[in-house]
Amino acid sequence: MLIARIGRDGLLDYLQRQLTNFFPDGSEYRALLNTHLDAALQRLRHCINAVRSWQRDAFDVLHSSQYCQFLYYLANTVWRESGQTELPTKLFLLNKALNGIDCFYEIQMPDVFYIGHSVGIVLAKARYGERLVLYQNSTVGKNHGVAPVLEDGVVLYANSAVIGGCRVGAGTVLSQGCSLVNHDAPAGVLVFSGVAGKPVFKPQTRPPLAQFFRD
Repeated sequence: MLIARIGRDGLLDYLQRQLTNFFPDGSEYRALLNTHLDAALQRLRHCINAVRSWQRDAFDVLHSSQYCQFLYYLANTVWRESGQTELPTKLFLLNKALNGIDCFYEIQMPDVFYIGHSVGIVLAKARYGERLVLYQNSTVGKNHGVAPVLEDGVVLYANSAVIGGCRVGAGTVLSQGCSLVNHDAPAGVLVFSGVAGKPVFKPQTRPPLAQFFRD
């Protein structure tokens, strides 16, 4: 995969410098990053190639959504493959500082997902289906320790939330500002806020994922 502007070795330097600047404790991570970088890039490549608006086989560190997702993949890969937690924690915090997202490295995100704008996104350790779409200030959270289940192809538009014991059916879209709290949503509907916060389900008029992902 093409890594625009800096290439693979430049990416290693770039990461180490960012970590040094944000966490000036003298730690050196280049060797550990080098060990796990290719696996993380392969996961990123698979995701990039599925997103309709992104050039295939090309990663730009100055593309904020791509870099946001890369930092998650890298942190999660290092943790899964090594059991190490210090570097994944710093990568998680780096992502939070740069992109305003709270996506912990232990969360199992889908192989393919898309972030429109990362600022304000908060993700709990929930179950996430493939081809998830997230926009700014969307939240997936626990309630009394119970986390939601999001099936494949769920879209969360800006300021939407799924909290607690919810199961969101495949292909369902939460409209801007809509919340589900301990309330299921069927598959393939549009969800709007109703009276007293009760969700309203309406049929979809077109496939929601076609604008985001390649077939």
